[in-house]
Amino acid sequence: MSQELNMPLIRLLVVKDWQLFQKQLAALVLAGIVALALLGLAKPWSFYLGSLLLIVVLVAAACFAIGTSLLTERKEQTLAFVMSLPVSPLDMTVSKLAGNLITFGVPFLVLLLGTLLVILGTPLPDGLLTMAILLFGHVLLAYCLSLTVAMQVESEGWNLFVMITSMVLINPFIMLLGQIDSIREPARGNDIVWSTPALAILAAQILLSLAALGYILWRHRRRAAFY
Repeated sequence: MSQELNMPLIRLLVVKDWQLFQKQLAALVLAGIVALALLGLAKPWSFYLGSLLLIVVLVAAACFAIGTSLLTERKEQTLAFVMSLPVSPLDMTVSKLAGNLITFGVPFLVLLLGTLLVILGTPLPDGLLTMAILLFGHVLLAYCLSLTVAMQVESEGWNLFVMITSMVLINPFIMLLGQIDSIREPARGNDIVWSTPALAILAAQILLSLAALGYILWRHRRRAAFY
């Protein structure tokens, strides 16, 4: 039997999550702006530091969004209290999914747009744009997979393992991109090239991310309880 969503209550729960996290998210965005400023200097040392800081900020935003809204609330029994209110498991699922996507999505999109503007508006090679988008795509996919596990599995240990593992894989992913000639070589020039391998990787990242989010809704649609 299909369930009717309680949209006013869902909006309240989403707003509650946003209001709780907006100061921390502002701090993450500020750190990301510092990283972009370093990138914009277009010096070898500043590019290395800026890239490293930007990756750290993205990973921190992903882990913070999931850890605070799900893992911490579960540990502090906040979720149990919310579920005692007249809210269905599906309402709770949609609110947590929407809240997480907004909490992570805002800094993610701000930093993605900022990165593209820095690449196109500074002496950095414009060809880096393709690789930058693929790196953001990896972080998005890692986040969606981590969120899927956090919405299904109660074990804090397993959730932390999945989050850390998926984010740590960004280094091997960068090395993989560096081994693909049609991605590595254009990144050194000013022509933006979307080769077949680059498009295939981006398409896989998007499809897998959407599939993970779709699985969350499908899995929770007829569950009698949120967990």
